[in-house]
Amino acid sequence: MSVEASLELIAPFDLTGQVAIVTGSTRGIGLAIAKAFCQEGAKCVISSESSEDVELTIRRLADKGYDVLGVTCDVTKDDDQISLIHTTLRHFGQIDILVCNAGVTGKAGPLTTSNPDDDLQVFDTNLHSMVTLAKAAYPTLRTQSSASIILMSSIAGLRGNAVINAYALAKAGVAQLARNLAVQWGPDNIRVNAISPGLIETTLAQPLTGNRDFLERRLQMTPLRRLGQVEDVAGCALFLASDAASFVTGHNLIVDGGTTITDGS
Repeated sequence: MSVEASLELIAPFDLTGQVAIVTGSTRGIGLAIAKAFCQEGAKCVISSESSEDVELTIRRLADKGYDVLGVTCDVTKDDDQISLIHTTLRHFGQIDILVCNAGVTGKAGPLTTSNPDDDLQVFDTNLHSMVTLAKAAYPTLRTQSSASIILMSSIAGLRGNAVINAYALAKAGVAQLARNLAVQWGPDNIRVNAISPGLIETTLAQPLTGNRDFLERRLQMTPLRRLGQVEDVAGCALFLASDAASFVTGHNLIVDGGTTITDGS
């Protein structure tokens, strides 16, 4: 890298002047991502299907001096998605970053005992909603000089599992969606990437992290010997959203402490 180029990278993660939508951002990973974006100067749209959670979250973030907008959105409803896009444009005038984070885990168990309605809900929330929201945002994203879409996948979509079915299938599809959109929308200067977290210490993961036997086994097969924190994922999302990743697209960034690279021995 030349001296001139290195001098231009003084603040490669700066998001000043950019507008980001983060779905499922009133708690956990989504909230951590929104905070990280705000700290780097972005204007953020906080979104969840719970209006109470949205209001509480934007009050707390606004109290810290961040420029935020709250929009209630059930990502499985097309009208809510359109409202999310239009409300953002009316308030901020642009969209530069879209983070599709909202999701559900579904019920664990063998495929033979799964409920088709439950499976469809998982597919609809975790995969189909990302397809439709990305399509809804595309017309405005392509008007920007550059834009970034980040899709939340999971290491559950990278390997076989005896009890995680619809969730794993949907998350595998999310990573493929990132690759497809990266190819199709790259000429419009829209970068599309996925993030596949491992076991992250959140309320959603509490049934697993609260199981002592399971936790001991998981940590033993994780080289870094700890649970992931929401900030670990948020930092990766910040990288993918920023100019630091301006030549990164179609990538599935695994954030799992090394869990998927070891055979557990």
